[in-house]
Amino acid sequence: MEQRKCLLAGGNLLQAHTWKGLLQVAGIQVELRGEALLGGVGELPVDLQNVELWVYESELAKAQSQLDSLGGDRPQWQCLHCHEMNEASFELCWHCSSERSEAHN
Repeated sequence: MEQRKCLLAGGNLLQAHTWKGLLQVAGIQVELRGEALLGGVGELPVDLQNVELWVYESELAKAQSQLDSLGGDRPQWQCLHCHEMNEASFELCWHCSSERSEAHN
């Protein structure tokens, strides 16, 4: 069975569903994870509150290219060290200078 990889993670459920739909229209199978956990905001650890889009490893490059071609804003990412939110274009956390880390890749 082929492994899935996390394409992106963010807290905006509406945008995650929009991207999921656009990727599916392009023929890419997408799994949305973490949607049910958003009800626990404030009760769950911060690193568990992300909505994530997962795709098969073989479709990862195609999915990334598809999202890049949309020209839309990419989601912010959360620093695993200090939990600050950072703009998608940042490779280092603005607050603590930790490197961007994709927890599930």
